[in-house]
Amino acid sequence: MSKRILLVDDDPQSLESTQKILALAGYEVTQATDGQMALEQARRLSFDVVVSDVRMPKLGGLEFLRALSFCGESIPVILMTAFGRVEDAVWAMKLGAVDFLNKPFKRQTLLLAVESALKRSRVKTSGEQLERPELLIGESQVMQSLRMQIAQVAPSAATVLLVGESGTGKERVAQCLHQQSPHSRGRFIALNCAAVPEQLIESELFGFEKGAFTGASSQKEGLFEAADGGTLLLDEIGDMPFALQAKLLRVLQEQEVRRLGATGSKKVDVRVIAATHQDLHENVRIGKFRQDLFFRLEVITLQVPPLRTRLEDLPILIDHFLQNAILRHGKSIAGIEPDALQVLQAHSWPGNVRELSNVIERAVVFGSGGAIRISDLPPHLVALAKPNGPGDRPDKKETLSEAGSTISVRVGTSLKDVEDLMIRKTLEATSGDKNMTAKLLGINSRTIYRKLDKRSE
Repeated sequence: MSKRILLVDDDPQSLESTQKILALAGYEVTQATDGQMALEQARRLSFDVVVSDVRMPKLGGLEFLRALSFCGESIPVILMTAFGRVEDAVWAMKLGAVDFLNKPFKRQTLLLAVESALKRSRVKTSGEQLERPELLIGESQVMQSLRMQIAQVAPSAATVLLVGESGTGKERVAQCLHQQSPHSRGRFIALNCAAVPEQLIESELFGFEKGAFTGASSQKEGLFEAADGGTLLLDEIGDMPFALQAKLLRVLQEQEVRRLGATGSKKVDVRVIAATHQDLHENVRIGKFRQDLFFRLEVITLQVPPLRTRLEDLPILIDHFLQNAILRHGKSIAGIEPDALQVLQAHSWPGNVRELSNVIERAVVFGSGGAIRISDLPPHLVALAKPNGPGDRPDKKETLSEAGSTISVRVGTSLKDVEDLMIRKTLEATSGDKNMTAKLLGINSRTIYRKLDKRSE
């Protein structure tokens, strides 16, 4: 059976020529002219690889890639662009793209990229792992305690609430719960409630019938139905719209869902896990979150520890992310130099494990071979870790380069000022995209909004 490729490009000439190359190579190609159309195709049909342009109307390639990951799709994505920039390539890889091609590209370059992407897809399908199989890395006391709690909780059918800062690995904890539960034979599906627009989240969860609303040209299965027999993670549950919380409570109580526009309900067997970095007690107090739903969710609560409370796990985490990044990007990296390791050990990791993963992947991408050096690390980490020596004057400046841009900070500059500077410069590089800025810096998007609000006061 020929492999199916979703080809996305708003340039008719480029779309036609790329389609011919793929079709002549024996691939079955479905076309889309923008990211929004492609996202709808990916939700309805099954594809082995996506080849997408970056700059498109309605929904660009990077936004399309991010939307795919938010919806739980794991299709290998190759991005292509006529405006090749280092920043775009780095963002693409951080968002999960398997390759990044600069137009115009040779026929063989495209076909090799597709074959490489298909190989990754086959590995996943066969049940092998591209990454090391451990889901929870670390031997600290808090991690050992968390693993024991997971082993006790997983066999039950009880709803679990995962509480922890952004980037601590709550989704991985949810995956561990799923794998050790009776629902492990079913699918594990994750939905980020903060990432889906309020007007779409209801149809994502419950699905809809044809004609249920304008634009509903066909029926669509919701995530509860898709996860029937498995596990559904509702990440960032604190951001679920208040009006939708009552419907979620009803599903949890009755174990049945009704599509939008349907006259009847359908029974589902879904293990629900919710996750949040927010204080739901406080959200209940101020009327942002339903108390009855909160009581239903917190039957069992697991605390996921921040990285700063388990720094003894840092070396094994660094090695884990390093090996994964080496495998993913095909680089030859021989460990990490001692002074670079010292910089990582001196950092406070406000973005937790996610921030560490991004830092290591960046170092592998920018590394030129051998071991990872200080120059391969993000400049703001180096600046924050650099001590003030006897020869350092308060007005001395350090020049930092980040993804093609240069900024200057004075040695002795406060942590808050350096953070604000990095946020501002990254916002400029992303053309004001706050969500992408937060992802690149390994922090929560609300941190960006909060700092911008304080700056405007």
